[in-house]
Amino acid sequence: MRVLIVSPHFPPTNAADMQRVRMILPYLADAGVEAEVLAVSPEQVAAPQDHWLIDGLPSDVPIHRVRAMSLKWSRLPGLGTLSLRAMSALRRKGNELLKNGNFDVIYFSTTQFTTHLLGPEWKERFSVPYLMDYQDPWVSDYYREHPEIVPPGGRFKYGLSDRLNRRNEPRALKQCSGFTSVSAAYPAQLDKRYDGTGLASLVLPFPGDTQDLERVKGDDISQRVFDPQDGLKNWVYVGRGGGDMALAVRAFFHALKERGGLEKLRLHFIGTSYAAAGKGIKTIEPLAREFGLEEVVQEHPDRIPYSETLRCLLDADGLVVPGSDDPAYTASKIYPYLLADKPMLAIFHEQSSVTDLMRKVGGGSIISFTSDQSFESISASIQKEAFVKNGELRKVTLDAEAFRPYDARSQATDLAKFFKSCLESR
Repeated sequence: MRVLIVSPHFPPTNAADMQRVRMILPYLADAGVEAEVLAVSPEQVAAPQDHWLIDGLPSDVPIHRVRAMSLKWSRLPGLGTLSLRAMSALRRKGNELLKNGNFDVIYFSTTQFTTHLLGPEWKERFSVPYLMDYQDPWVSDYYREHPEIVPPGGRFKYGLSDRLNRRNEPRALKQCSGFTSVSAAYPAQLDKRYDGTGLASLVLPFPGDTQDLERVKGDDISQRVFDPQDGLKNWVYVGRGGGDMALAVRAFFHALKERGGLEKLRLHFIGTSYAAAGKGIKTIEPLAREFGLEEVVQEHPDRIPYSETLRCLLDADGLVVPGSDDPAYTASKIYPYLLADKPMLAIFHEQSSVTDLMRKVGGGSIISFTSDQSFESISASIQKEAFVKNGELRKVTLDAEAFRPYDARSQATDLAKFFKSCLESR
């Protein structure tokens, strides 16, 4: 089976939405899939680069990179997103590949959702079916239901984008042959929005791969955020912040304040903003000040390379993962946290897929909450279940066998089976 994977962000580009493709690519051939990737040249992507990411890619998989409109054009209104700047170049190269490549299926695995509109074009022109990957919702009602939270980019910019998304999503779904999603909540949302899609779907969480952590150890990767030999207890979170995580963060800070004995503790919240380096707004430190923890909490808004992220997890004395108050939220980053084999606390909504995952596989203490809970009541659960007597985070062993369905090799096999079933159903 020949599959063209459309992933505009691709190594060395360090962006979250390329991780699924990057990690499963080495295992697709064994699953019966001959893949090629269509991506954008990294120098034209407004994201950091990490050349370490390239080393784990299979050498026999063709990567076709196109040149998008220059980043200079992104300053003009309407041309800021990669999908719009790269649309014409992706179309041209896709036309060339599909004309000569005898592909069986196209798979869009990217949160640059506008590129999914190429699916109907290519299906009509080349009779090649396409599938979509929902790593995030294309359309979300979260900020409509929570007007008190300012959406990314501000209300005006987000409102314009939301209107376009609500127009474009049904156009892409109409002729789609199926879709994958990282959360079971997304198919349910689509069925509700469109009164049933009738499409085949597969819930496929982001994969984990122990090979990444082993490579970081073997390559002697270092990180520059904190000194693991400074005699302090360094607890780490690497990932985005934001107002939707305030409930979980407040609960954690309240639990710490009640715990006491913080003199030797340092909390590092890293990569909390998607803004350009040096321009990110801190969303964690203001919450820390509410609890008098400004000497303990250090927020580093700038994103860091993925290899350094893994090094931070390996260097940490404990890991903390706050979740969103959005029930549909899932965290792609949870897998390297689990595989890092550290004492860990995760605080997620009861309906989040992370809660269900950790109850199955272990790897850390999972504290769940509901939308109407107070941070004080969540804090009480943290104090009771996540700390041991000396105040350290509880260590929970990861069940390797239970985790196996979530590793990259198993997910490559599941995805290959889904491709085949979608084609057979046609």
